[in-house]
Formats: sequence, C-alpha cells, structure tokens
Amino acid sequence: MKQQMNVVALVKDSERYVFLYDDESSSQMLQTLGQYAADKDLSFTWYDAAVMSQKVRKLRREAELEEQSRRLRKTA
Repeated sequence: MKQQMNVVALVKDSERYVFLYDDESSSQMLQTLGQYAADKDLSFTWYDAAVMSQKVRKLRREAELEEQSRRLRKTA
C-alpha cells in the first residue's frame, strides 16, 4: 500500500496552522487539534479544532473507501 500524506490548514488573520499527517496517524492528529485548542497561548479555538476534525475525519473516510475500492478491483 502506498503511503499517503494528508494536509489540513487553517488561516486566521496573519496566522497559519498547517498540519501534515499520514493515514495511520489520523487519531493522533485529532488529539493534537484538541491540545492546540486547549493551549491558552494559541489563538486556535475549540471551534477551529471542531472544523479541522471534520476535515480529518472526511479524509480518513475517503482513504478507507479508496482502499476498499482498490481491494475490490484486485479480487475482480
């Protein structure tokens, strides 16, 4: 299986939050978003974490569907 790198990004005024992670690290990525939201020194909010989490979950679902499709094509 080919390793895929995912990117999610958020731009807030002059700040940029860019996260890179592979498919196997999506759960850890979700935890990191929570840690950033809990950090009072960052402008990253719980709302930001929720929006980014939705994107991470969507990418994970898409990767799973793609893998299932790939497996089905191999067996056909």
